Amino acid sequence: MRKIILVLLALIFPATAFAAEPCAPRKAVAPALARLEAAMATNRFIAYNPTELKVIDGNITVASADSIRADLKALRPHFDALITYSARDGNEHVADIAAELGFKALIIGLWTPADMDEIRNAIRMAKAHPKLVTGISLGNEIVLANRGKWKNMGAYVALMRARLPDVPLTVTEPFAQFQLSDAEEVLPSLDFMLVNIHPIFEKWFATAPAQNWANFVVKVSDNLASDFCGPILVKETGTPSGPAERGFTPEMQASFWRELEKQMPPTRARAFAYFAAFDAPWRVSDFDPMGDGHNPEEAHWGFMTDKREAKPALMGLPKRP
Repeated sequence: MRKIILVLLALIFPATAFAAEPCAPRKAVAPALARLEAAMATNRFIAYNPTELKVIDGNITVASADSIRADLKALRPHFDALITYSARDGNEHVADIAAELGFKALIIGLWTPADMDEIRNAIRMAKAHPKLVTGISLGNEIVLANRGKWKNMGAYVALMRARLPDVPLTVTEPFAQFQLSDAEEVLPSLDFMLVNIHPIFEKWFATAPAQNWANFVVKVSDNLASDFCGPILVKETGTPSGPAERGFTPEMQASFWRELEKQMPPTRARAFAYFAAFDAPWRVSDFDPMGDGHNPEEAHWGFMTDKREAKPALMGLPKRP
């Protein structure tokens, strides 16, 4: 129905009548959202989970501040913006260290948006570094993993907005979850979209070239933009560098990213983050939201190994000032 109405309006009014009426952000969040849009266009984001942070059989190894500093020092020559997944278990140090090392933008992720420790840590970081923190993402694939429903996500957004009215808020889900009818009531409350678009999980992936993988990300982003009024940042995409027995190689990973860079140059409205900062061997036994069982490729998404050694995908990336 919405698309039919837009078509009728386009017939009645000339296109220029809407050219000066882009999506209007909430007044309180407009300055910070403008900083996020500028970061999308000019900075280079990477999705970051600390190398020292591990969750095995429910047992958490907390990342130290020193280890996080070493991680971010290794990343900083090539990246100047970060997206995290949690605001605890060491991640509460990320904003302070990122500011110290000259990062330009940070989107704070909360793994469990109902966790009061994460909420307090995110609020502290946002208030301590208002020019660095350009957004907060409430959860990662919560709807996909059946850890919550869209109505829960809407409640998390409302609760955080009451605490941080001037910080852009979003949630992170795979693109298909954003297209569910249940999402329609929540989407208008989001200031920006942080979305996961993984071609490797499509049935045609194994027989398609890198150009098609990248084009898939572009087309899906275009489709999402037709229903979402605001900037869209792809948080996760790409191909892992292994394991070889499943057909993944470091060269394939590098090829994907060079192709996506050509097909999707960043703008204020649309951009992508590199995924992910480091390999995570422990994730072979990590919780699988898709319910497919053992997924060894989950250990190999990094642009660096868990020892902070660069892979070809990183070597082909120009350095950042």
